[in-house]
Amino acid sequence: MGVVQPGLGRADIAFAVNGAAVSVNVPPLRRLSQVLREELRLTGTKVGCDAGDCGACTVLVDGDPVCACLMPAASAAGASVTTVEGLANGRLSALQASFLAHGAAQCGICTPALLVAATELLDTTPRPTETEVQDALGGILCRCTGYRKIIAAVMEAGRFEPSTDSAAPHPPAGTFPPYSDGEKGEAPALATPSPRSSRGEGEEQRERHSFDLGLDRRMPISGNAVGASPVRLDGVPKVTGAEKFGGDSFPADALAVLVVRSPHYHAGFAFGDLDGWANKHPGMVGVFTAADIPGKNCFGVIGSFADQPALAEGFARLRGEAVALVAGEREAMFDLDMSDFPIRWTELPHILQPSEAQAKDAALIHGNRPSNLLTSGFVERGDPETALANAAVAVTGAIETSYVEHAYIEPEAGHAYMDGDTLVVVACTQAPYMDRDDTAKVLGLPVDKVRIVPTATGGGFGSKLDVSLQPLIGLVALKTGRPAALAYTRNESMMSTTKRHPAEMKATIGADADGHVTGMIFSGDFNTGAYASWGPTVANRVPVHASGPYATPNYRAEGRAIHTHGPISGAFRGFGVPQATIMQETLYDELAGKLGIDRLDFRLRNCLRNGSETVTGQRLESGVGIAECLEALLPHWARAQADADTFNSNHEEKKRGVGVASCWYGCGNTSLPNPSTIRVGIAADGTVILHQGAVDIGQGSNTVITQICADALGLPLEKFRLKSADTAISPDAGKTSASRQTFVTGKAAEKAGRALREKILRFANVSEKATLQLDGAAIVIREGEATRRIDLASLDMDADGFVFRAEETYDPPTLPLDAKGQGKPYAVYGYGAQIAELEVDLKLGTVKLIKITAAHDVGKAINPLLVEGQIEGGIAQGIGMALMEEYIPGRTENLHDYLIPTIGDVPPIETILVEVPDPEGPFGAKGLGEHVLIPTAPAILNAIRHATGVLVTKVPATPTRIRAGILEKDGIREKEARA
Repeated sequence: MGVVQPGLGRADIAFAVNGAAVSVNVPPLRRLSQVLREELRLTGTKVGCDAGDCGACTVLVDGDPVCACLMPAASAAGASVTTVEGLANGRLSALQASFLAHGAAQCGICTPALLVAATELLDTTPRPTETEVQDALGGILCRCTGYRKIIAAVMEAGRFEPSTDSAAPHPPAGTFPPYSDGEKGEAPALATPSPRSSRGEGEEQRERHSFDLGLDRRMPISGNAVGASPVRLDGVPKVTGAEKFGGDSFPADALAVLVVRSPHYHAGFAFGDLDGWANKHPGMVGVFTAADIPGKNCFGVIGSFADQPALAEGFARLRGEAVALVAGEREAMFDLDMSDFPIRWTELPHILQPSEAQAKDAALIHGNRPSNLLTSGFVERGDPETALANAAVAVTGAIETSYVEHAYIEPEAGHAYMDGDTLVVVACTQAPYMDRDDTAKVLGLPVDKVRIVPTATGGGFGSKLDVSLQPLIGLVALKTGRPAALAYTRNESMMSTTKRHPAEMKATIGADADGHVTGMIFSGDFNTGAYASWGPTVANRVPVHASGPYATPNYRAEGRAIHTHGPISGAFRGFGVPQATIMQETLYDELAGKLGIDRLDFRLRNCLRNGSETVTGQRLESGVGIAECLEALLPHWARAQADADTFNSNHEEKKRGVGVASCWYGCGNTSLPNPSTIRVGIAADGTVILHQGAVDIGQGSNTVITQICADALGLPLEKFRLKSADTAISPDAGKTSASRQTFVTGKAAEKAGRALREKILRFANVSEKATLQLDGAAIVIREGEATRRIDLASLDMDADGFVFRAEETYDPPTLPLDAKGQGKPYAVYGYGAQIAELEVDLKLGTVKLIKITAAHDVGKAINPLLVEGQIEGGIAQGIGMALMEEYIPGRTENLHDYLIPTIGDVPPIETILVEVPDPEGPFGAKGLGEHVLIPTAPAILNAIRHATGVLVTKVPATPTRIRAGILEKDGIREKEARA
């Protein structure tokens, strides 16, 4: 429910919103953001932090951008407030159209704030420079896009203004198809502001610079959706504020829920008189503890490792662990004083480092396990010791990485209610079917009596794979019979949800005199925290990938997931591979230097190619595109090094460096079943309905999977209507993780489209050469000169309203790994390589990024614009990992102290799309989401070393660490000189 505020008297406060006069009766100090969202239901204004750190709640007050979470409602009295809903009046503004055309909205949670702030900029500066855009939007954080498309969209918004010599405005470079919400199957109308009582000059200008939806609905013609870049199918609601995220549709009568959490890393606790406490506070409906849980109080993403209670019993294993729930009426919860909540804590000794957890006398985090080692993964091939002993050159190193916070702008939020005897949970998630199963287990319900309805998800990156509030709000709804709603505060989101695993790694790599790698040994300890989460996946994925995309004939790698009392470490864009790649790629630079070989050429000599065998013994017959990625970088590499040499010859206190790194990533689960199912059908009115259960968290699966199905079926994209993820109506498309949706669910969509096409052609008794066309409620089939028309209304409908339907499942062909890690863990790999150019201030240790060039093999770019957006967003997260992001439990549990890249931190990015098709993927496509982050940090670290001669071995490479390395290096040189 957000931050609890002290009791205050109420007052009538009048102001204007989007041109309409409004009056609310609220406490004068209530946040304007809460008034807009909860009293006026203008949920386009988002809440990401309630502290002014993220800027997601930005609105215009008398024309000036303001964080609505910091403005008391009383301060808005008499003012004119503009929210995102006021930017469109049944038609999109030029800026909104530009955002859609440029792909500047991904998950969409920060989009309203960016649009509002940019609107004010454009009202005063119609043709802004990049610096002016960065200055205007610098206070608004985006975690998905990497900002580059946002900057372009604002700078080029003028392209979408009405023509001066025509009544019709220019259409966008894209289309605006209807979008279904997945539950009702209806296309929502644009949010329309109330009639305006008065308008300022800026509002009139915004109204002039807009265009009617539907003026241009051109889409790729049949058979040409794949490879085109139509505007994302869920794009319009994202730019109008109509999109509903987890906290945007709470029922008016829902109970508000607060979570009582442990303030200690490890502590025992006991409750006092809970009923007596609740009775003392008017409006309290109940307090719920582990004793109230009717099912098995244990959940986890991997069944055999499930170990996390929904509510702790007797003692807490980590700071932020949930121990009790308080439910009450919404207004009462605003005034609730939790300082006297009856709980007594007994702080216990805690372990935060894997080295402490593995000591012989270490206390067990989980008493039912023999040690604090959760699990380990292992891959061995050949004889690495002998290979290293005989190597012409060998290098050894150690790297330590930190906790990294996902920092999605939308904290976890949702509501639950009873629909008869079925519990319905409406919440942000990446894995609805996993949520359903865990929630049912905890609450003691059959799985068919739990329904998960995903909302739009404001970023996930892996953390929203784990259940969070689903069983908690489900418990309150189940016990009270009332709807229950909960939105995590930024603090509780950051303290209680999963992080990227900190890693302590060491490795040795050897090569022969010709520069060919002969052997490698890798070892990594990964701090998995108090509970298992995705620790087993990280431990098993890392040894498969730690060689990088290079031929390594003799190899041993072990990854260990180790329990501590630290934050739970889970899935985060790469499952441990980004950490391991830092270790491997920095050693590759060192090897190349010792051999006197160009660093990029060294990687080309060793990269995997068609016919190569991986470290698991898997033969890659085709589709290996890493060489093509590296070759695409060659001219950029030469130019960047020449630029650095020129700069460095003229500067003493600042030096430029150039770094390169590569990546590979297996798409989907490691040697485990990984199926997706897609259903598609044609209704009697001629609508093509796609049941697509892959949750779109901003990456574009709603659009990409529909494009694939459209071309497989042979009908235009514009004819499709999407039924999004909902466990009651859509088949299980698996979780949105491991870069699997385009590949796995896309393949299922391709199969379903082809199967539906075959059924129609068979019904019409024509060959595969025939073409399909929808003409109202009829299918027109043409083969040569012959034409046949099928009247759909005359055919029988099934229970879902389909006259033709198909449902297909795809599960990638993999093989288990044996005791030495040999086998076929993945059916498809993606590849990439990046160059980082930067400048280091030798006196301060600060880094200025100049440019990143990224070449990624995607097999087939289903939607090139969305692919570019994924690459830029992944690079931004890689920048954060490399230079600034370090989550410290108890200290950086907000977006003020925990730093993520802002719009000024991401340099120009040049994207090179490499398409080496893989026959297993849909239309040759491979996954992309994880890959794009993996090379960024090691490329930056290698560039810092190129500039300074210093490798930072504790990541992130903060100015303090870089400066310390420079001083240490200079001190060593001075000693050597004196000697």
